[in-house]
Amino acid sequence: MNFLILKSSRDSINAPIDVTNICIETSRLILRPWQESDAEFLYEYAKDPAVGPPAGWPPHTSVENSREIIRTVFSAPETYAVCLKDGSPIGSIGLKLNGSTDMTDRDDECELGYWIGKPFWGQGMIPEASRALLRHAFENLGMRAVWCGYYEGNEKSKRVQEKLGFVYQYTTDGLEVSLVNEIRTGHTNLMTKEHWQEVYHGSETD
Repeated sequence: MNFLILKSSRDSINAPIDVTNICIETSRLILRPWQESDAEFLYEYAKDPAVGPPAGWPPHTSVENSREIIRTVFSAPETYAVCLKDGSPIGSIGLKLNGSTDMTDRDDECELGYWIGKPFWGQGMIPEASRALLRHAFENLGMRAVWCGYYEGNEKSKRVQEKLGFVYQYTTDGLEVSLVNEIRTGHTNLMTKEHWQEVYHGSETD
């Protein structure tokens, strides 16, 4: 497949563009649409019980299960494989648009979600990918705000959101997490475009 490459740097994105079928490049990563041929890579990381359950989804059970997830879940708009520069996926990141998230009912707001395979924890890759996607959301998609949340106990996701500069909004008890058949407490944070501009000045930072 052919993708439009957007390099995440100060001068790379200056005006709204056609965002159909793009990929986004950072210093270490490429964010691109998922393909069914990625199923084996996806299964390798998503089968780990340390990865999915903290985010509210069960471990993948087979390569075919991962392939079905690519077809039915990762085919959603603004959903990207987080890839190394050789193109191999190591995680996923995306923006849930209005109609696919319960955090907002506005077309100019969305929800950021992400995960990465355990071998890549602690290397700052999800913050790097998230900064690029936030820039994409505000400068290309015209978003006024991006929401993000985590479940109680998911300290890794909490730290990512703190590092990115998200601002705490509220806590919800008694959330039904149907995919793992649990009741949890969720914490919700927000990044407005104005705050993003203050924090990043429109550039990618580490």
